[in-house]
Amino acid sequence: MKTLWTIEQDAVDGFCRLGIDDPSHAVNLLSIAALDELDTRLDEIESALETGIAPGPHSHPITGLIIHSRKPKGFIAGADVGEFERLTDPAAAERHIRRVHALLVRIEDLPIPTLALIHGICLGGGLELALACRYRIASDDPATKLGFPEVRLGIFPGYGGTWRAIRTLGPVAAMQAMLAGKTYSARQAQRMGLVDRVLPQRQLEAGARDLIRAAPLPTRANFSQRLPNLPPLRGWIARRMTRRTAAKVRQEHYPAPFALIEHWRANGDNARGLLDGEALRVPELLLGETSTNLRRVFHLQERLKALSDAEVPRPQRVHVVGAGVMGGDIAAWCALSGLTVTLQDLSLDQIGQAMKRAHRLFEQRLRDPRLVRTAWDRLIPDPDGEGLQRTDLVIEAVAEQAQLKQRLFAEIETRVPAHALLATNTSSIPLERIGEGLRDPGRLVGLHFFNPVARMQLVEVVHGASTRPESLQRGLAAVRAFDRLPLPARSSPGFLVNRVLMPYLLEAVDLLDEGVSIAAIDKAAVDYGMPMGPLALADTVGLDICLAVADTLGPALTAPEEAPERLRRMVAGGRLGKKSGHGFYRYPDRQAVPEPMPHDRPPPDLTERLIFRLLNECVACLREGVVEDPDLLDAGVVFGTGFAPHRGGPLHEIAQGGWERMRERLDALQRDHGRHFRPDRGWQLSPAGLYRGGH
Repeated sequence: MKTLWTIEQDAVDGFCRLGIDDPSHAVNLLSIAALDELDTRLDEIESALETGIAPGPHSHPITGLIIHSRKPKGFIAGADVGEFERLTDPAAAERHIRRVHALLVRIEDLPIPTLALIHGICLGGGLELALACRYRIASDDPATKLGFPEVRLGIFPGYGGTWRAIRTLGPVAAMQAMLAGKTYSARQAQRMGLVDRVLPQRQLEAGARDLIRAAPLPTRANFSQRLPNLPPLRGWIARRMTRRTAAKVRQEHYPAPFALIEHWRANGDNARGLLDGEALRVPELLLGETSTNLRRVFHLQERLKALSDAEVPRPQRVHVVGAGVMGGDIAAWCALSGLTVTLQDLSLDQIGQAMKRAHRLFEQRLRDPRLVRTAWDRLIPDPDGEGLQRTDLVIEAVAEQAQLKQRLFAEIETRVPAHALLATNTSSIPLERIGEGLRDPGRLVGLHFFNPVARMQLVEVVHGASTRPESLQRGLAAVRAFDRLPLPARSSPGFLVNRVLMPYLLEAVDLLDEGVSIAAIDKAAVDYGMPMGPLALADTVGLDICLAVADTLGPALTAPEEAPERLRRMVAGGRLGKKSGHGFYRYPDRQAVPEPMPHDRPPPDLTERLIFRLLNECVACLREGVVEDPDLLDAGVVFGTGFAPHRGGPLHEIAQGGWERMRERLDALQRDHGRHFRPDRGWQLSPAGLYRGGH
């Protein structure tokens, strides 16, 4: 059996170090095995405290306990999400949670100072364990992140986190942290009160010893921070939290944040009530449909991360050609990710605007002026393209015109090193066409980012008929170097994401032409679970981009379709969406003016018309092999379009709805609304032929 926890004792001051290293994972997880072994190690420590005989070669009494990670990076990333699937009934889940409660109470009750030494990620169950210690010290490394991401898995903290976070931060700050599911830097965590000290990594050990020797009182919420726990105030604040949460997500789609608010409202600062509430309420959420589907999405995300081979070299220097919105933002993101970036454009004004946006991004994300300066120094204006001679990766992000891209790559190929990977950010043009004039089209890939670059996690890594396998692997590795999720996709019109989005967007415009209001169309999509409606999405992408993609993709769709005349008129009139201040919506101060909801009832099949156009194209893409398997398709559509995460992906949605019933509904839509709903012939195959289940 592998050893996960080790005990070491300092011969001088008697401090005991309890270190974790899970060899079966890249990060430490609180798996069943880790918890079993922690139980045994706590037995040893408690016995040593009772007898005065320490575990290991030294016999000094234990004077303090430091819990740390023996991995170079990362404290504890949380529970092992994969093991949640073993908890098949609420009683088993409740027993598991109460068992962890008991373990952490044992740490909390040790009669010696206890300290969590945090370097790298400390999330979920890892943070709950750290909060059971009397003190917490974190490294100031950018990789150190703390937080409670449980709501993103459809649950809330269940290892005592609700009680200990409220006790440490006060109820309002604790609830905000748990409801947001955000991660915080070490400095942010210190300001909140989650950690006591933040130090450079080289000073962590000395800082831990100093803090244990000083043994100050543990950090607790002060009187004013505790006031919201008073029953009358608590009820009022809980109602406000519920209203604010309901403005962002629907309770039937995402019950966890609402359950968390009620959990606090009912129990306040009652330790026993909060622990019992976790043990009873979290299992119900864990076994519910939303959590099951969100965990599926989590596994899909982990699969995308694992597509990049760790042995494949990642780029250090990137050259971006085209400083428009996409090119400039790609360059900024690469620099933010730690790469040296040169940015080329014929227009000095375009480069200047891109640099301004980059600086705003660095300030928003990094906050620390030193880090902002360092990132700024990595982004180098390069109007003459001198960076081409030293680059590892070229990303082209010029206008969506095949001939322009062909000419550009023919020139680039003569100026870059032999090892440099060539990449295009085209959103719809097949790779084979772009690479027609290259001497070596085997090193050309597509790296298709989505707008806004800083928010969209997915990047399609497109491979054409000539792309060498090693070029594809280098493309996947590059995307991971940008801290993004790579999706390998075969070169075909629109690839995956734009291909499945286009009929969805076109159907929205068709509905508009039929007299359905903008507000009703977008509300139907949001009510289904989309992050925004299709018309708001089109405005965000840019109507000129949508028109160009529609012209390219229209003939290739399952139901071939020309770009709507309405869209063509809007673009011709300068109504390009958010970037021009007017599209389907108006954008004074870059904020959309809401459309009033009409009194007329929208069509009863409005939502189905939008969603089934998308689902039908997903079936076509899988049949054609645009991506390798159903899980990759679901991952691409969820992370590339924001497809309702609580539904687990479009093909998973089809499977849950029943293959035959969904096909019958598509047939009915075709009868009612015409050829736009003609089922792809993939529906005629057996479900097993297209869908192999999921995680």
